[in-house]
Amino acid sequence: MATLEEQLNGALRDAVRERFGTQAVADQELFVQPATSEKFGDLQCNVAMPLARRLGRAPREVAAGLLEGIRWPKCVERVEIAGPGFINIFLSEKWLAGYCARLLQDERCLVPEVGAGRVVVMDYSSPNVAKPMHIGHIRSTVIGSALDRMYRYLGYRVIADNHIGDWGTQFGILILGYRHFVDQEALRRSPVEELERVYAASYAKARTDREWMEQARRELVKLQRADPENLALWSRFVQLSLQEFERIYRRLGVRFDLVRGESYYRDRLSGIVAMLKERGLARESEGAQVVFLEEEGLPPCIVQKRDGGFNYATTDLATIESRIQEFSPQKILYVTDERQQLHFRQIFAIARRVGWNTELVHVWFGLMRLPEGTFSTREGNVIRLELLLDEAERRALEIVRQTSPSMPEDQQEEVARAVGIGAVKYADLSQNPQSTVVFTWDKALSLEGNSAPYLQYTCARIQSVLDKYRETIGPLPSAESLELTHPQERRVAVRLVRFADVVLRSASRYRPNLLADYLSDLAKEYNTFYQNVPFLKSEPGVRESRINLCRATAAVLRRGLTLLGIETPRRI
Repeated sequence: MATLEEQLNGALRDAVRERFGTQAVADQELFVQPATSEKFGDLQCNVAMPLARRLGRAPREVAAGLLEGIRWPKCVERVEIAGPGFINIFLSEKWLAGYCARLLQDERCLVPEVGAGRVVVMDYSSPNVAKPMHIGHIRSTVIGSALDRMYRYLGYRVIADNHIGDWGTQFGILILGYRHFVDQEALRRSPVEELERVYAASYAKARTDREWMEQARRELVKLQRADPENLALWSRFVQLSLQEFERIYRRLGVRFDLVRGESYYRDRLSGIVAMLKERGLARESEGAQVVFLEEEGLPPCIVQKRDGGFNYATTDLATIESRIQEFSPQKILYVTDERQQLHFRQIFAIARRVGWNTELVHVWFGLMRLPEGTFSTREGNVIRLELLLDEAERRALEIVRQTSPSMPEDQQEEVARAVGIGAVKYADLSQNPQSTVVFTWDKALSLEGNSAPYLQYTCARIQSVLDKYRETIGPLPSAESLELTHPQERRVAVRLVRFADVVLRSASRYRPNLLADYLSDLAKEYNTFYQNVPFLKSEPGVRESRINLCRATAAVLRRGLTLLGIETPRRI
């Protein structure tokens, strides 16, 4: 079934073609959007303005010509032209009520499975072995997981791949340091923290001791040549790190289909360079193999260093080749921070030259900051991710104890877990990914405004209404019983019908914040409804209709929060 926007855009697109020809306006300019005020309708369209510029005519004249004889779908009650040529669209109240009733009966909330039969590989999180995950990892992990959930929900086959950093020169330094500095008791208590300490001690020594650095290089060569002892140590480092990472992922509710580090592709690296040389894409420059990208306006990309070693570019090209051969994806997404933009522009340019036709997308995001500035290891203000989650749950528990003092303690702790983790995720996901996020506890855990606790509390409030209906009246009413008899009911319904389009737009633009903004707006409108319109005390019939509108709202809020990876406790 076509979504609301698809129906309206289809009608407008057909009208443009009939009145002004197929080349009159680009498809992407044919769109409707929520009206800025309900007096301007439920939706607005400004297509007459760009169309008028191309045709050299007045916008209102173009709008009038466009609407003459247009075949609107049944959802439209009337249309008006306003101002210089805005098209204001008013939806049918009967259609709105019917849509909400159908939404209530559909477990998918009427979101179409547009991705059926298509494959997407998603590369996100990607921590480094022997280093604890810190707050800087939260953005890639939760943004990637939200997109993962959305694409699966839209019917795509998603391959979520945690491409960990488990290979490279640092392992020679770590192996040498392990043999000299490791504290086995500390390793048992906190493996990754101890490995990080060992690496830091070995690296510090290597910076001042040339012989130590040479020993580290020899240990790396032995590892690369599959020396049994060094390979066993490396395998242990990887396994200990993966166990720590998995503990964090379980807390965050994040799952991967694959966990493949850089080492998985190492046997392909020489073949990648040979292929690039054979096709004339790579050539020698000062002893290194380089792909020159002047045509793309990019700096040269080294794919093999002068000492014969390979780098991240070579590994990423090998990874693309492997993923295409194994999964035949239509799209591969990389969710990393803004500092890797140039790297991926180079890799994607080389991939296009090779002839790999899979769509490659870099979903980059801005950094996360504390109110006083950026995180810096040197300044000592990097926050370990596990400690951040611990603090979130502790603060959430204080809130739950205040709002639900009679709740059993074990239930309070479980609710606090869902609220605390949800608050951390939403504080990130509610921001445009490409913006810098300034994290504050007050905003993240607020029970008012655009926050996860506010949305979770709204869900719990609706659940309380439904529980009271069951206690005082009986089983919940039939889903077909839904009419809109109050202006505030209509405002809620108008927002509910946008859900499918918002999910599609959030996924296609790689912006979970669009879904977060929508859910916040829906919750705000519902709470106005809750505070100003009687539910249980209204007359029979109207009462059941309003209960069903509550149910439809809860279904959309819960589904939307689930797509963001956020739980919705029955009580808070």
